Amino acid sequence: MATPKSGLYRLAMADDSDMAPPYWAYPWAGGTVLAHYLFDHPETVTDKHVVDLGTGSGLVAIVAMKCGASRVLAVDIDAKAIVAAQLNAQANNVMIETRLGDITGDSPPAVDVLLAGDIFYDEALAEHVLPFLQRCSTAGIDVLIGDPGRAPLPSGSLVRIADYSVPDFGGGIRNMAANSAVYRLS
Repeated sequence: MATPKSGLYRLAMADDSDMAPPYWAYPWAGGTVLAHYLFDHPETVTDKHVVDLGTGSGLVAIVAMKCGASRVLAVDIDAKAIVAAQLNAQANNVMIETRLGDITGDSPPAVDVLLAGDIFYDEALAEHVLPFLQRCSTAGIDVLIGDPGRAPLPSGSLVRIADYSVPDFGGGIRNMAANSAVYRLS
């Protein structure tokens, strides 16, 4: 988490462009619920190639590696998030690959599992990313989404596979638990 004494806070403030810590430096429910799910169901990623889309601080990518993934690519559009994910992976003694950029316009990656936490918090983002996730699912990639049930979530295209109560910074009230779920894109 980004606090005034944390490395994440110092990283976020390095360019003095914004005095607020970045969105990815807080515990959002979607990533947290995916992490819980992977710890409970490591077979989901064991010996598989995985993409963590919108990795933020790298939590889900790190958990995937700790659960036995053979390779994890952590992707984000924020350069500082990529640095934070790399630092967090080092601190957790795992190796992840990282990529800076938006891959949603690309062909589906050559992976087995795509993990996406908290990507449906904004209507425009949801409309942008859903076609990519659908292409990935059609290509045979297991697409798992973590979300506390925000309005832009495309519920009609998802199958709920697990429920957890986890803290959600994105809900607007710090440390408030949110009933969150892991969904499989169908």
